Amino acid sequence: MKAVLPGSPADTDKPVILGEAPEPAPAADELVVAVEAYSVNRGETFQLDGQLDRTWPGWRPGKDVAGTVVRPAADGSGPAAGTRVVAHPPAFGWAERVAVSSASVAELPDGVDALTAAALPLAGITALRLLRAAGPVAGRRVLLTGASGGVGHYVTELAASSGAAVTAVVATPERGARLRELGAAELATSLTDTEGPYDLVLESVGGDSLPAALGRLAPGGLLVWFGQASRTPVTLDFFDFFKGPSQARIAHFDYTTSDRTYGADLATLVRLVATGRLHPEIGSVRDWSRTAEVIADLRARKVRGNAVLTVS
Repeated sequence: MKAVLPGSPADTDKPVILGEAPEPAPAADELVVAVEAYSVNRGETFQLDGQLDRTWPGWRPGKDVAGTVVRPAADGSGPAAGTRVVAHPPAFGWAERVAVSSASVAELPDGVDALTAAALPLAGITALRLLRAAGPVAGRRVLLTGASGGVGHYVTELAASSGAAVTAVVATPERGARLRELGAAELATSLTDTEGPYDLVLESVGGDSLPAALGRLAPGGLLVWFGQASRTPVTLDFFDFFKGPSQARIAHFDYTTSDRTYGADLATLVRLVATGRLHPEIGSVRDWSRTAEVIADLRARKVRGNAVLTVS
């Protein structure tokens, strides 16, 4: 079958190529999805760059897919052949077909198309689980850094609709305009422009951003650290806590750790989309032969929202 294959990390002009790969060999609890659309995540670009482990021999990218079940799971779990689904495999999804655990798929209603669904899995699941980790947000002041990415859009809309007053930190006002529409109470282009204290900080940038955000946390507040997009390590000073966020807590967040399956969370996200309560941001839609161009745009931060590729 056709599939997007990783190129050499040293070749920045060709991070991926369209080639051939073996057909999926599903385990008993896995079904096979004929992929109609997939989205590209920044973490996958880091893997292609060699900055993150690729984890498996023969690794190919692809975590966010939508399509139709063409082979149901042998153990009888999951939807039947012909069912439209959104899925979150650990990899290998940028292909004509992919094997996915039946616990990592959710059925799609008629009102949610494959392009929209493909923008949901990684960013949507991360946002949903991040807010669960943060606890109830109604009536709380929330500071969100790196807010213009896919996770930031979902977090802003979900938190605002739950009653939070969200301050979104973005690189430029233009990148934050949509966040206002999704419910952000305030926008800032720098942490120096934000006014604390905040009950909750959701930090995804790292480097100098985390200590600066921590300084705006209310005493006893919570900072959830869910990313390091800057790729710059963080340095913290113990005594800085006494300057304001006394007894504050920092929690490390890993979206893969949860008491719920990916499929259950995808079903929640699909329901929210179908009822008009969640609006995936699709920055661009292109044929999958142009995946390398999309990756280049992501690296240059030219894509706002999710980049979705159609498989043809």
